[in-house]
Amino acid sequence: MIKHKASYKNYVILLVIALSTNFAAAQEVQWLSWDEAAALAATDKNPKKVFIDVYTDWCGWCKKMDKDTFQNPEVAEYMSKNYYMVKLDGEGKEPIEFKGKIYKFVPSGRKGYHEFAATLMQGRLSYPTTIFLDEELNMLSPVPGYQKPEPFLNIAKYFGENIYKNKDWKTYAAEGK
Repeated sequence: MIKHKASYKNYVILLVIALSTNFAAAQEVQWLSWDEAAALAATDKNPKKVFIDVYTDWCGWCKKMDKDTFQNPEVAEYMSKNYYMVKLDGEGKEPIEFKGKIYKFVPSGRKGYHEFAATLMQGRLSYPTTIFLDEELNMLSPVPGYQKPEPFLNIAKYFGENIYKNKDWKTYAAEGK
């Protein structure tokens, strides 16, 4: 009888672990390359907006935003439904094509920067910077700096739900959204 209770208890523990693992996996953001996101935006019948997380390997705030913000279940769910999500290394070496132009890595000192990242960030190389593009890959806004989950979600909804078309950010933010 005791052995039966122990095996039942182990079964329940394994079931809880399995379910929580599947739930956590369902909340993860699916990151795409720039080429994948651009192709989807060009070919989908109902394309999403594009979100780009510009980071570097050495950026501590980038890692914190990955952990705290992008792994937040509410953020992950909203972003996955409304955006093609791209990770872009601001110091990446691979060329990127955007609107007929090829952007490349530019060596500078011991490191360097990617021209595409610099273009998206409007020349202000600051990490992390999050970039919002519309469905036709036109710039909506770069947002520099670390963002906690709740403020980030407000920004994502501002663009994702097209609120920006009818209301400026200052008015929207003042409403406490």
